[in-house]
Amino acid sequence: MMTNDTWGEARETLQTTIGKNNYQTWIEPLTFVSCENGVAEFGVQTSFQGDWVSRNFGDEILRQFEKLGASVDRLKFSVQANRRPPVAQSSPARENFVTKPARRPAISDEPVLGAPLDKRFTFDRFVVGKPNELAHAASRRVAEGGPVSFNPLFLYGGVGLGKTHLMHAIAWELQTRSPELKVVYLSAEQFMYRFIQALRDKQMMDFKSLFRSVDVLMVDDVQFIAGKDSTQDEFFHTFNALIDQQKQIIISADRAPGEIDGLEERIRSRLQWGLVVDLHPTDYELRLGILQQKVEQYRAQYQELKITDGVLEFLAHRISNNVRVLEGALTRLFALASLVGREITLEMAQESLADILRQSDRKVTMDEIMRKTCDYYNVRMSDLLSPKRSRNIARPRQMAMWLAKLLTQRSYPEIGKRFGNRDHTTVIHAVRKIDELKAQDSQVAEDAELLRRMLEA
Repeated sequence: MMTNDTWGEARETLQTTIGKNNYQTWIEPLTFVSCENGVAEFGVQTSFQGDWVSRNFGDEILRQFEKLGASVDRLKFSVQANRRPPVAQSSPARENFVTKPARRPAISDEPVLGAPLDKRFTFDRFVVGKPNELAHAASRRVAEGGPVSFNPLFLYGGVGLGKTHLMHAIAWELQTRSPELKVVYLSAEQFMYRFIQALRDKQMMDFKSLFRSVDVLMVDDVQFIAGKDSTQDEFFHTFNALIDQQKQIIISADRAPGEIDGLEERIRSRLQWGLVVDLHPTDYELRLGILQQKVEQYRAQYQELKITDGVLEFLAHRISNNVRVLEGALTRLFALASLVGREITLEMAQESLADILRQSDRKVTMDEIMRKTCDYYNVRMSDLLSPKRSRNIARPRQMAMWLAKLLTQRSYPEIGKRFGNRDHTTVIHAVRKIDELKAQDSQVAEDAELLRRMLEA
């Protein structure tokens, strides 16, 4: 029998499973109305609140009902006018129903309003090396709380370099140090989805109030909102409102603000107000350190597993483009060794990871070519993409185009588009020019060879 007392017991447990902040913001204001025909109905203040609880905590609420023996098929949330939260009202259940299996969230806590955090992504599990040391140090500083120092903190880099790990680590640290803070972590896609839903449900005032009342806003993969005018407009106003209140904003993207096509200039400008930090591609030492840490974690769980010398070094050398793929490869090796009871050898790694090793053969990206070229010639990325035609800018641009054609599968039009929407004939001219200069100028030939080696290393 589902009763108000049952809901009271469930609420007590939910304080632990979803965290104090989430409980006070979302669960405490709910009013238990009734349970009929397998549907547990709750009163909410707004439809936005009901939708949020349903999406983010519905499975966990059903799970708690199941543990208490209250069979509920689904949850229903109804807007009740002139209702005072957070005291639940008594209303007896009328029937018992079978509970559908509910999937428990993978973590035990999450920030107010935001997406779930991965409990593996903490600072003590982040391996620091030269490519990411500045991003790590800046993230640590922000996570310490106190006066806002870098606002916004903008982290950018390619896939699998640690941006999301650092974002989660900051959120965990802030919650540990200051549980009273309202910390929001979500992707730009989720921000857009909730904005559209608020528009559809005519709940924009609720949306604005919720997102502008937080203490820390963390938005992952902000490049997703590029080209989406209405979402950009709302993000711009939310950003300004929080900055005016001295609230911390942390953003991540796959490119620097100035390189995100379709992003409004006013947003691009504001994203560069604070500290912009690049997470560079991992080097061999950092990849090896990540693998060694992963091995220690596995050995704590499977002490009988053994790995021979040279395996980690082999993986760190061969799988260089993505840390997630690197960790996944090691996970596969440990799983195989555990199942068949074998020692992990170099031969086993080569056989069982053949598909990953083929896919991980060095693939140079356009972004990497452009960054390396800018570093080599000491020019800014914005200049490389600009219309400037001075020799000190044009020559590095031509070299980068030549390298892009040599080391990638991109077509002339694709390369031109990436280099500031230039015509494909400009790229053809650049490639021919560098080929000519290589034969005539030993310095150009040396530059081209050094850059090629650096990119293929």
